[in-house]
Amino acid sequence: MGKHKELLRVILAVSLIIVGVTHFVVPEQYVRIVPPQLPYPLELVYLSGFYEILGGIGLLVPPVSQAAAWGIIALFIAVYPANINMAVNLIKIDHIPNSPWVHVVRLPLQAVLIAWAWWYTKPSDKEKQASLIPKSLIPKELELE
Repeated sequence: MGKHKELLRVILAVSLIIVGVTHFVVPEQYVRIVPPQLPYPLELVYLSGFYEILGGIGLLVPPVSQAAAWGIIALFIAVYPANINMAVNLIKIDHIPNSPWVHVVRLPLQAVLIAWAWWYTKPSDKEKQASLIPKSLIPKELELE
């Protein structure tokens, strides 16, 4: 698994960015699952989408990747009530089967996503870490030990 850590980092980062963008493209899909007790559902959808995009990019910027991973964990925890609301009330979202069995599997999947992000809270091999920025452009004082 360790030899695939950086490939999996890119997969997680790109997935977060794509899903984050969909929060702006089709926000009504996400607004439906925001628990009714929370105010400003559309704004919360935009906010979570923004942080998904930011987290995905941050995972690929070595000086901030560990902080980004912690932020992604916080985000996964913060949006969990929406996932619970979707499951409990069988709220239909396009391209996701609306079956109680899907929800039974989907809810624990959040723990897998949290564990996946947690993997990147640990220091990575500077030479192998996936990066949007060429390593030669990262100032030495910003490199994490």
